[in-house]
Amino acid sequence: MKDVFIHPSAIVDDGASIGESSRVWHFVHVCAGARIGRGVSLGQNVFVGNKVVIGDACKIQNNVSVYDNVTLEEGVFCGPSMVFTNVYNPRSLIERKSEYRNTLVKKGASLGANCTIVCGVTIGEFAFIGAGAVVNKDVPAYALMVGVPARQIGWMSEYGEQIPLPLEGGGEYKCPHGGQTYRLTGKQLSVVKT
Repeated sequence: MKDVFIHPSAIVDDGASIGESSRVWHFVHVCAGARIGRGVSLGQNVFVGNKVVIGDACKIQNNVSVYDNVTLEEGVFCGPSMVFTNVYNPRSLIERKSEYRNTLVKKGASLGANCTIVCGVTIGEFAFIGAGAVVNKDVPAYALMVGVPARQIGWMSEYGEQIPLPLEGGGEYKCPHGGQTYRLTGKQLSVVKT
């Protein structure tokens, strides 16, 4: 593992794949089947399961467990103590490992501190989940989600600022930071390709 920093207190099981320039901090446990990309940061007390894929440049803050069947694409931010699940209706007395549901977090999405992502959902590119929100259904690309259960209250740019467009209808907005033009068509926001 080229240029990978692993703190002496971390446990990385044989077979785990960690990309170059990644950092594995205090008391992290990475299971044998995990696939972790380049330039990833795993904060203190992070757990990464066997059937997990973490893309390049992801940041997983302290006290996050990334359980089996979770896939994070490039550049996903997981805030401190946020929660993933992989069984929809867990019971201690009933074995449900064959019922794990897949969770996909697409490129550039941010998952705020203490939010919960209920298994089986897809979170769209550059979506922004507010701190403490509980996501129990799919989230559109660029959506700003808050509350319990999470509801959409707006749109976010790739730069991470709220876009002044309605939740649905039409319109365009040019980001003063990244230069992208965003187009709202119906209930879908997309970047205009030039």
